Amino acid sequence: MTIPLEDSATTRRRGTVALPGVDLYYEARGSGPLLLISESGEGDAGRSAMLADRLARHYTVVTYDRRGLSRSVPLDDRPVTMETHARDAVGVIDAVRSTGTDRSAAEPAVMLGCSIGAVIGLHVAVQHPDRLAALIVHEPVAPWLLPDHEAAAHRAELQHCQDVFHEQGWRAALAPMAETLGIDPANQQTEPDAVLPALDDQRARNFSRFLGVDFSAIAADRLDPATLRETPVRILPAAGALTPTTVFDRRCAEHLARLRNEQLLEFPGGHNGNMTHPSAYADAVLAALGRAEGTRSTVNIH
Repeated sequence: MTIPLEDSATTRRRGTVALPGVDLYYEARGSGPLLLISESGEGDAGRSAMLADRLARHYTVVTYDRRGLSRSVPLDDRPVTMETHARDAVGVIDAVRSTGTDRSAAEPAVMLGCSIGAVIGLHVAVQHPDRLAALIVHEPVAPWLLPDHEAAAHRAELQHCQDVFHEQGWRAALAPMAETLGIDPANQQTEPDAVLPALDDQRARNFSRFLGVDFSAIAADRLDPATLRETPVRILPAAGALTPTTVFDRRCAEHLARLRNEQLLEFPGGHNGNMTHPSAYADAVLAALGRAEGTRSTVNIH
């Protein structure tokens, strides 16, 4: 089902796709090749709307509510894995392509994955390589990319965040989670016109879902690095310019760059640069994907 929804900045089309155990909600805007954004954390289809509006000048930009978030309410209690999330992302790609009338229907998609969304993208690239031409992997929360001793330490960090959530609730868990990911909520730099999402009741529910369910999926996740060497999908590892070099999400991006023999791209902002720096981040995405005509390049290569 696809329903037009008028928006002041651009025209969004919203729809749902029936998948095992969920009717997954998505939004599409713009025209041209399909670009799927898989969000970080508790982010739903509207989390980085300002970024999506800017990218929609070049792409059919698709965002979605990950299984269990906002409008994608699970229909049963089946366990959720990263493979589940990857199949969901493919379901959204296929649903949009089936209704497309231009290049969004004719070409493989490109994908921007942030944090957990980046790990989802890696699973898509390995398990469904025919769906993607290129994947930007921004700070994946993928301990399996690291040496064993580092991976164990960072899984312990994630477990601590989840333990705090179970004992004290989602709000108490935000501080250790932010520290683990290298985010300073009290001192986030932003572009002048950036509007960060309000911490409303829906976002609170999404945080609970992320910490209670998706953290377990991340901790249990394993992907053979050898399969990442072999996938034909073009993988572009990236990290935020403001993300501390010591935190594990940036370390994961660095190890992925070495694994794929790619240079690490440095994007504006930190772990949440897609929200805090939507204009410069959009320019960085376009430059990375080779569609930077008429924009200023903001990508640094390390």
